[in-house]
Amino acid sequence: ALEVGPGSRVATVANAGFYTSLACRRLGARPIYVDVDPETACMDAERLDEVLDGSFAAVVVTHLYGQAAAMGRVLATAGRWGVPVLEDYAQAAGARVGGQLVGSFGAASAFSFYPTKNLGAYGDGGAVLTDRSDVAALARSFGHHGIDHDPSCHERVGFTSRLDTMQAVVLQAKLGHLVGWNRERRVAAARYDELLLDGPGPRRPTTLPGNEHVWHLYVVRVPDRDRVRRELVGRHIGAGVHYPVPLHRERSLAPWGANAQCPEADLAAASILSLPMFPGITADQQVRVVEVLVDIIEQGASTAIGC
Repeated sequence: ALEVGPGSRVATVANAGFYTSLACRRLGARPIYVDVDPETACMDAERLDEVLDGSFAAVVVTHLYGQAAAMGRVLATAGRWGVPVLEDYAQAAGARVGGQLVGSFGAASAFSFYPTKNLGAYGDGGAVLTDRSDVAALARSFGHHGIDHDPSCHERVGFTSRLDTMQAVVLQAKLGHLVGWNRERRVAAARYDELLLDGPGPRRPTTLPGNEHVWHLYVVRVPDRDRVRRELVGRHIGAGVHYPVPLHRERSLAPWGANAQCPEADLAAASILSLPMFPGITADQQVRVVEVLVDIIEQGASTAIGC
């Protein structure tokens, strides 16, 4: 709907889900990977400023782990070149920047209702948010076989991509709980922050000034991450990695990522660890998570120095 097509260049990040790159490749566009900020793992606005020019068709900025990227600087850079910004809003339902809801900054936003998200359906689902009538009309058409008004006439090649009624009913019921659930996530994140304040090893996540984080994930940095994760799971504590392979190193994207320089995304992929985070997690559960995590890290440190 933003008229990205064959040969288009799209600026995006390597530390994100595969989906933006997949959309680019299906359209014949080329993803250009911008490195991430070392503190937030969101798009580094300075790197975008170095890369972007008038040859780009779009910027896709991912709001990662529950907080917004540096939208003021991203929008300013894109605006100088007249390049539309698409917000990947999948992990940030309800997040804000300076009081303004994330997803309302760019030309459009892509919203995921996958069940694990802060606002999740019973199955798969998603939405496009935009205040541009042309983008809205094209998005509706693309999602409904390419039909505009006459159901017997397909104006373009589209998709079958409609939210079914069952998902809509579940989402409508959950929507009224989103603010409360996000509040519970913030309480849990503050508790993790406090528990990890004086402990060794894990590096706590950073929230940008002015951002209201909704903590889709609580992601720390740890040494020897793969061993730490294995041992956590072995002690019955779930832990994830978002994301273990930077997109510029995916085999299926090798022709387009081969020349990308994303050292911070590489460092993140080697050290990030997502701790258990969900509405209703208890203080006792979080205390156990941190105690076990610190114990595993300390054991690793002792082994490394031969104690």
